[in-house]
Amino acid sequence: MGPREREDLYVGYSENDGKGYRHVPVSWNPAGGTDMPKTLFTSLVLGAALFIGTEAWSQQPPIPPTTPYGTPITLEQAKKVADAAEAEARKRNMNMAIAVVEPSGDLVYFRRMDGTQYASIKIAQEKAISAALFRRSSKDFLDRVAKGDLSPMSLRGAVASAGGIPVLVNGKIIGAIGVSGGADDPIAQAGADAVK
Repeated sequence: MGPREREDLYVGYSENDGKGYRHVPVSWNPAGGTDMPKTLFTSLVLGAALFIGTEAWSQQPPIPPTTPYGTPITLEQAKKVADAAEAEARKRNMNMAIAVVEPSGDLVYFRRMDGTQYASIKIAQEKAISAALFRRSSKDFLDRVAKGDLSPMSLRGAVASAGGIPVLVNGKIIGAIGVSGGADDPIAQAGADAVK
């Protein structure tokens, strides 16, 4: 049974030729069958070329950071940051996930308030990592994207969403806080301000 005889295996559409409906393939080659393997191969090659080209563009140097790193945040400081953020969230009647990381982006402390959506667990951590590694608020990336600059989207680890803020002590970044659940920037800022 050839490819034209199997009505259950075709790629195309049906059309009415006046005598009834018939299957019309997207593309037939003279030898019979479809050009699907050739089309698929061409699509894969073009997709790979676009992907490789995109990777080359994304390797532009990041914006030079201006704030130096300090001694990594301690567990006691991280708890103080989370306590202040939670207090601000409770004032606003919001359920939040709160993550505190050291300058390397490694998690030091995490808290999830009862009733917080599960998605916020990872989101808060990713915002904190972004703020620590890039030495700037995750909202900075959001502002750039809002102005049409899509380059932050190509930076691995950058999060273009409010709620990730570096924690500074004596003018040096000792870590970062990331929160998710609502009113993210004011709540994260309350936490970051707790150890100044």
